[in-house]
Amino acid sequence: MKVLVIGAGNMGLTYAEGMASSPLLSKHKLRIFDTDPKKIETLRQQPQFDVYDTLDDCLPKADLVFIAVKPYHSEDLFAKMRPMLNDDQIFVSLMAGVTIESIQDHLGRKKVVRTMPNLPAQVGKGVTSYTEAAEISKIELLMVRNLLDTTGTSIHVDTENFIDASTGISGSGPAYVFYFMQSMLEAALKMGFSDYDSKVLVSNTFEGAIELFNQNDISPKSWIAKVASKGGTTQAAIDSMEDNNVKQLIQDAAYAAFDRAVELGKK
Repeated sequence: MKVLVIGAGNMGLTYAEGMASSPLLSKHKLRIFDTDPKKIETLRQQPQFDVYDTLDDCLPKADLVFIAVKPYHSEDLFAKMRPMLNDDQIFVSLMAGVTIESIQDHLGRKKVVRTMPNLPAQVGKGVTSYTEAAEISKIELLMVRNLLDTTGTSIHVDTENFIDASTGISGSGPAYVFYFMQSMLEAALKMGFSDYDSKVLVSNTFEGAIELFNQNDISPKSWIAKVASKGGTTQAAIDSMEDNNVKQLIQDAAYAAFDRAVELGKK
């Protein structure tokens, strides 16, 4: 199978690096296209890729095409792609807010899969939700899923509404975690810890909490109850968050990202 990634930004390159070793590629190298001369020069030093700077050299013969450009660049890209396509090609979008129908209309092709990736894919811990057009077969969808899983795990969802919803949870979610981490780092520094010790305290606390959650069938609410003794220090912190409505603010933030994803899809 000949796989092409269009766009070598953070997401495009992350998925390209993951998929490059997939057995689905057989004897073919993963193809990657970009227009930035410096990026192209860097990519050509990586032996797992065939690197291209013109679409007509790589797009017409590709079997499966991952589109990983910024959404506002998509229409110009689609116009350039359209004359080079054939009906058997499968197109997988890594773009936020661009609907399957919009991609089909602009490309004049029906086989489209829409995904929502997230940043931890860079370290093999990504989660990618995906859904497909009716024209995608079960076998084709399985191939796409196997490729997506090279960067972590994937979740099939029934409708594009869930793609937009997962934008609010997993797509934008790492930023919420980093926001919380930054707040804790600043608190540690104010308490007098060094930069190094603050980072160790915060990063290991997050890592340990996640590991506990993953290794046990216990809800976060139950873990809080285990840690927060009545009248103790942890309960004081939880009470402060409850008094300041932190839970609702986090939920509001997730819905804000969800609503924005829906809004982008209507443009």
